[in-house]
Amino acid sequence: MGLITLEHSKAAYRADFALYGAAVAVLAAFLLVAGPREQRLEIIGFGCAGLASWTVIEYALHRFVLHGMRPFSRWHTEHHQRPTALIYAPTIFSAALIATLVFLPALELGSLWRACALTFGVLAGYLSFSITHHAVHHWRADSAWLKERKRWHALHHNPIGQPGCYGVTSAFWDYVFGSARRTAERAGR
Repeated sequence: MGLITLEHSKAAYRADFALYGAAVAVLAAFLLVAGPREQRLEIIGFGCAGLASWTVIEYALHRFVLHGMRPFSRWHTEHHQRPTALIYAPTIFSAALIATLVFLPALELGSLWRACALTFGVLAGYLSFSITHHAVHHWRADSAWLKERKRWHALHHNPIGQPGCYGVTSAFWDYVFGSARRTAERAGR
């Protein structure tokens, strides 16, 4: 399988988790060890802002890109048709997008510390999304939170009426933008 294929081997699929996990750990260590002490609170704030921004990025990408723009919507349809297949965005593609759309603009507009902290937050959000999405398709739900995420994602994959439930890690933006009520209410919620 190549670097830009959508369906991956188990090794490549696991490598994505390992690479993003390592990137989050390295950035956290870099910020903690090398970050200026006088900017520690600001660094934490930018990290939290990156994590919070991931939630809206996740929602927007899923709703408007993966369900609305070709060729991405065609590729995402393949995931809907085979939800347990190891289909995801190639690591090189997602990493390039995060570097280009998060790190570089933040570096240009701020400092290295702000850019690293913001990127750390977005990467941590992306990693939590990846783990959550994997869990809803492949793990048995033992916790109430995961059971709810699995139910929510099942509503997304099997919509009653109009599509909805685009948030994987959180339903927050679905409620804000009205894409939760249509699906969840019809499912007896």
